Amino acid sequence: MSSPAFSLTMLAAAVAVVATTVAVPRAEARAFFVFGDSLVDNGNNNYLVTTARADSPPYGIDYPTHRPTGRFSNGLNIADLIGENLGLESTLPYLCPELQGQRLLDGANFASAGVGILNDTGFQFINIIKIPRQFEMFQQYQERVNELIGAEETKRVVSGGLVLIVLGGNDFVNNYFLVPFSARRLQFSLPAFSQYIVSEYHKILLTLHDLGARTVLVTGTGPLGCVPAELAVRSPNGLCAEEPQRGAQLFNSGLRTMIKGLNKEVGADVFIYVNALQMHNDFINNPQAYGFASTKVACCGQGPYNGLGLCNPTSYLCPNRSAYAFWDPFHPTERANRYIVQQMLHGSRKYMHPMNLTTIMAMQHSTN
Repeated sequence: MSSPAFSLTMLAAAVAVVATTVAVPRAEARAFFVFGDSLVDNGNNNYLVTTARADSPPYGIDYPTHRPTGRFSNGLNIADLIGENLGLESTLPYLCPELQGQRLLDGANFASAGVGILNDTGFQFINIIKIPRQFEMFQQYQERVNELIGAEETKRVVSGGLVLIVLGGNDFVNNYFLVPFSARRLQFSLPAFSQYIVSEYHKILLTLHDLGARTVLVTGTGPLGCVPAELAVRSPNGLCAEEPQRGAQLFNSGLRTMIKGLNKEVGADVFIYVNALQMHNDFINNPQAYGFASTKVACCGQGPYNGLGLCNPTSYLCPNRSAYAFWDPFHPTERANRYIVQQMLHGSRKYMHPMNLTTIMAMQHSTN
């Protein structure tokens, strides 16, 4: 649990971000590329025939348009908030027909709800954009930009861009722990599975590097055993479910070690580990210090902890989204996302390793 001094410091930071724009070096004509799952999908799945969708109310209730956009949030997700704080243009979903011409130079969001590190993750959602396909789309993107501004400038746009990739949670909750005797549970012990997906993630990140990415934020998973969905089915006493929580700890520990080694492998600090587990644990372990009334119950849902099924128009909906850490059974509220992004921008090496995003931006700004 956080110390009182630490909690007060973080509470002040959380309040400050709501009231003001953060003073960080502004990104000058920097593209932003987003890969991963529902934590950062901003609408690609709207264009797919899939059950992994967030295109109906009350999703988007606190978005500027107050309409659902495909984001699994009441408002903005972490990719939106990174862009907002850095002064980046809002990236469009890659499948959006409006992503044409000069808008391509702002980057693109390739994320798709339901995907994981492994290709067998998310099979139950029928039609989602697995990571190999997201990377194929990234290659297509580069070809389109090449036609627009030429090969050398395209290389500059990609290498100078900021990349965010968010993966891992679905490999546990929608694969390993999906059913009591899943194929992956029969194949692997939990420590062996965690080690396996970290090794597969290593391959994914190397491919991203081969595709030209040079500044990549890599998020670990949040506290998987503490989300309302897991509390609803695995926790008779309201405590975080032990096995998913252990999986998150094993994965995050392995991911940090892997990224440290990967940076040595490529000869530069290309990959930045984002300790999402610790960021979430701050407010889950001490909700009042961060202004949350609840970090167990979802704002939108049904059943115990509002953790069963999907958030939909007939679900219970809390009147004050800012009082809740979780929007639906799996995803944070915009307010929780804002705290997470503040730590990404300014957090110590406890949260961001080897450096935070503000430091990265300042270093790159000084060399331009």
